[in-house]
Amino acid sequence: MAITLTEKAAQHVRECLTRRKKGIGLRLGVSTAGCSGLAYKLEYVDELDAGDIVFESYGIKVFVDQNSLAYIEGTELDFVREGLNEGFRFHNPNIKDACGCGESFRV
Repeated sequence: MAITLTEKAAQHVRECLTRRKKGIGLRLGVSTAGCSGLAYKLEYVDELDAGDIVFESYGIKVFVDQNSLAYIEGTELDFVREGLNEGFRFHNPNIKDACGCGESFRV
């Protein structure tokens, strides 16, 4: 399985990297947080870390550390605009439960 981006998410990341004038992709990972146990971490990547696993979707590289991969393998990252709000939405097939506020999840 892979980590993928929708075309909208890839376009948003591409625009952000262009505005930053640096970066080679997006890092997706998880950390222990919230009421359900895990939360997503997103950050722009300027250089490859040892042990990174690299996926590519619509020309954008997505970097994942080996520890996070077990929790997010198969995830599709989308970028949505709803009224005045916009942001990334995660479609993770591994989720068994999520907190009511949507900030954390459990696998």
